[in-house]
Amino acid sequence: MYRTHHCNALRAANIGETVILAGWVHSRRDLGGVIFIDLRDREGLTQIVFRPEENAKLTARAHSLRHEDVISIRGPVAPRLTGQANPNLPTGEIEVVVDELEILNRSDVPPFPIDGEVKDEDLQLTYRYFDLRRPELARNLRLRHLVTKATRDYLDSQGFLEIETPILSKSTPEGARDFLVPSRVWPGKFYALPQAPQQYKQLLMVGGIEKYFQIAKCFRDEDLRADRQLEFTQIDIEASFVRPDDIFALTEGMLAAVFRAARGVDVETPFPRMSYHDAVNTFGSDKPDRRFALTLVDLTDVFRESSFKVFRGATERGGVIKAINAKGFASLTTGQMNELEALAKKFGAKGLASIKVEGGEWKSAIAKFFSQAERAALQNRLTIEEGDLILVAADEWPVACEVLGRLRLRIAEFQRLTNTEVLDFLWVTDFPLLQSDPATGKWSAMHHPFTRPKAEDLPLLEQKRYGDVRAEAYDVVLNGVEIGGGSIRIHERDLQEKMFAVLGLTSEEQERQFGHLLRAFRLGAPPHGGIALGLDRLVMLVCGTDSIRDVIAFPKTNRGQDLMSQSPSDVDPRQLRELGISLAEKTG
Repeated sequence: MYRTHHCNALRAANIGETVILAGWVHSRRDLGGVIFIDLRDREGLTQIVFRPEENAKLTARAHSLRHEDVISIRGPVAPRLTGQANPNLPTGEIEVVVDELEILNRSDVPPFPIDGEVKDEDLQLTYRYFDLRRPELARNLRLRHLVTKATRDYLDSQGFLEIETPILSKSTPEGARDFLVPSRVWPGKFYALPQAPQQYKQLLMVGGIEKYFQIAKCFRDEDLRADRQLEFTQIDIEASFVRPDDIFALTEGMLAAVFRAARGVDVETPFPRMSYHDAVNTFGSDKPDRRFALTLVDLTDVFRESSFKVFRGATERGGVIKAINAKGFASLTTGQMNELEALAKKFGAKGLASIKVEGGEWKSAIAKFFSQAERAALQNRLTIEEGDLILVAADEWPVACEVLGRLRLRIAEFQRLTNTEVLDFLWVTDFPLLQSDPATGKWSAMHHPFTRPKAEDLPLLEQKRYGDVRAEAYDVVLNGVEIGGGSIRIHERDLQEKMFAVLGLTSEEQERQFGHLLRAFRLGAPPHGGIALGLDRLVMLVCGTDSIRDVIAFPKTNRGQDLMSQSPSDVDPRQLRELGISLAEKTG
């Protein structure tokens, strides 16, 4: 056998036993002929020792061992010499005196060290199979397993069935760009990889399954960032005969089980709730990070009749004046202030008004335009004190809120205001059902086109007051990160057709793209709803890292490349001919 124990198993109680271990050479130390090696496997480290006085030939072989060589050894467990125990290592009281050595495989010089920080992420991803040996990534994948297992166990205990849905599906407009897969059997026709199992899980409810879940692979051809990949995994849940409170309680119980299993912490339930409007109005985001203050304060009424034309003009155009008081942050550097101004412009602001309170003075290019009454109102509303930094946005409500929301997050990063030990869960509810494209005036679904309007807002839909209709939708947020979203679905054909029509689909387009769903709704579809949680994001938060690439075994770069396998790649022209595809000639 290759091993009798793993490399984190032996303790003082094993002294005197003869054991077999296998793993990688983690480190090697030659101390006057005696060779010490830390042997590593997935579970940890054990010190092994080669002593020339006991076996000179074996020790000579050990001189050839290098980092990451794969070996198997046999020998007795012995106590470490007095004063040489390592209290920081679980196996630190013992060592194994080697009397047999088998070299299973040699390693080239590693591309980077297993221990320590690696600053070249492209190099890490190119050698991802080697990178996975690093303790941090091994820990993350173990925690991912625990999260997934706890999810399955909890949902099983609640009567949910795990059911797989197709990967090769139909391309339908659901928000993001589809990945298309050409069909060889049906030339000129395409499958799509699922953005989510949304329609299938609703059809399972029509099929009487009642309680479904799936650890589902999803695919969206969209721009990438730290918490997004082209392919990702979600915990997909759907149930029949439920209302939002049922989904809230189920999700809270599942997340409590996950954090208990993976982090050993108890999550307080039920989670607090906040409407979409209150979240955006108060924190500048529909996924607010409430671990620090810096809330948005409305000053529109203060400046409605102001002699300061910029502020008065904004209110006359129907806009708002909002501000945050970054208390004690007047010491931000010029570079940091320039960064904040650039950030404000990036998210739609024409500029950024600021006031620094230093030496008892309001240092600002705009303060001189304020009347005494306006200064007093600002002083009172914002509780202004020495050392404060006031940031003001004057624009349409969505723009002003988002700009200040982005600024409060960046200031929190500057000043390290967030407590990483806090778990702040929150439900955000009452989202708008629809949103309008300012350029075209066309309406699109805020979540997806199968989301149910709130019952009390159905008359507004009939009156074509689309911007006022709220959805029976909800997101669950943790520490400013949206980890899941869901809704109660439309289950009546006529209402679903109405929704599609608002989105600009003709009857013919509805039948062509969604005929399977509309036909299903004519055969007794039950009321149903659900939620999908991003497994990658959830594990990211459990692990305390800031990128989902750290919790995915084989991720892609921000450019959508797999550097390890060099994909995407060219394919044999014969494959394209079989599919009836020809490529346009490259230009430029």
